[in-house]
Amino acid sequence: MTDAEALTDVAPPTDAEPPAVVQQPTAVQQLAEFAVARRATPLDEDVRHAAVRATVDWVSATVPGADTRAARALTEALDPGPGAARLIPSGRATDVRTAALLNGTAAHAAELDDIYRDAFYHPGAPTIAAAFAVADLLDASGEDFLRAVTIGYEIGARIALATGPEHYRNWHTTGTVGTFGAAAAAAELLRLDTGPFAGALALAATMAAGLQQTFRSPSTGKPLHAGHAAEAGVVAALAAGKGLAGALDVLEGPAGFGVATAGVTDLSVSGLGDPFCVTATTVKYHACCGHTFAAIDAALELRADGPGLEEITGIEIETYGTAVRVAGRVDPTEADEARFSLAYTVAAALVLGSVRLRAFDPSALGDPAIRNLMARTTARVDPELDELAPGRRAARVRITDRHGVVRERLRLTRKGDPEDPLNDEELRAKYDELVPPFIGRPRAGSIAGALWELPALPRMSALDWG
Repeated sequence: MTDAEALTDVAPPTDAEPPAVVQQPTAVQQLAEFAVARRATPLDEDVRHAAVRATVDWVSATVPGADTRAARALTEALDPGPGAARLIPSGRATDVRTAALLNGTAAHAAELDDIYRDAFYHPGAPTIAAAFAVADLLDASGEDFLRAVTIGYEIGARIALATGPEHYRNWHTTGTVGTFGAAAAAAELLRLDTGPFAGALALAATMAAGLQQTFRSPSTGKPLHAGHAAEAGVVAALAAGKGLAGALDVLEGPAGFGVATAGVTDLSVSGLGDPFCVTATTVKYHACCGHTFAAIDAALELRADGPGLEEITGIEIETYGTAVRVAGRVDPTEADEARFSLAYTVAAALVLGSVRLRAFDPSALGDPAIRNLMARTTARVDPELDELAPGRRAARVRITDRHGVVRERLRLTRKGDPEDPLNDEELRAKYDELVPPFIGRPRAGSIAGALWELPALPRMSALDWG
């Protein structure tokens, strides 16, 4: 080949730029883009009402929770000072971080806060605590507060779904993913643009924490997970709004949240707003771990037409694996342990007729009738029911009497789950049972009236806790 011939094979020079590499948005950028884009669209009425219900339920959990040993100890340790935010239910003024921390802790302390079932997640405790603190700081409207709650629930729940059940094996999702929900709610109230909104979520990821060992061993530390998540989320949003930058690939990166906490190498989010997750939460009907609920419901049905307590010789509980692993305590002596005991909660349901706050009073914990039934109770995993989880939290309870007669109930869902929800009247009844004993009926009634009318509230300062 001649030099001339060789030159003909060489591409002619060009001034054209090489094709640009299109960078796909990271997971936190997608979530931020979704949230900011939704601001131009009013909340649908069903979504708005669901956020109101979530807030009423959050207060129902937080008021009794504020009186628990865990919440009182943390409040005494921090000795809150003045500020723009308020503690619930006292109305005591404090700074925004402390309000988020203490209110989030109280919201989770009595085990009455809501559940996003498919993700093993309590969204309300951290998300609404953060929203209340920042809404106080900004004196936002009730409508803006409800939008923040909706966005916080959505982003937290979608990340929890993306990490899958493997995350819940060792981590407490409410403490970890709850940080994202809190950050999203705070970022929405601060009206952060897409960049800093994504940055808030990125910063939240690196502050997320909460180990399951905290509630598998004797401890009063579990509520702190929700409080820390609320505080960390608020800090992340405030800092991102001032320019502190997080790693935008922190969810899906090779050393990111998905890999580190769940072994998920391709974490991605999907389904945003279809439907909004705040419309599909479980409202707790019992004051204990949600993994015990189906068994409690079955026991209460058996109690209605079953044998007398003195006739019972054996109780068998069959349920899904996570319930037995998390709530398998056989001889709890403290309230925080008893809330995580299938044997105790089922026995208490049969003796007391409900498993609310009085079921964890010292008198109930030492009740000979409850103790006698606990000693006759066994719990095991049913493979078929295990296959249904987490979408269904099922349990079967069998009671054998001294005549050898066996009575059985199977619950494929729990009272309060989306398939068997509490209606507004039942939610009001829960509030009316739990809140007035701590703050008085007149004050509780005034607060309830304002909560149900949150969409029309011009400023959150008009919500009077005092």
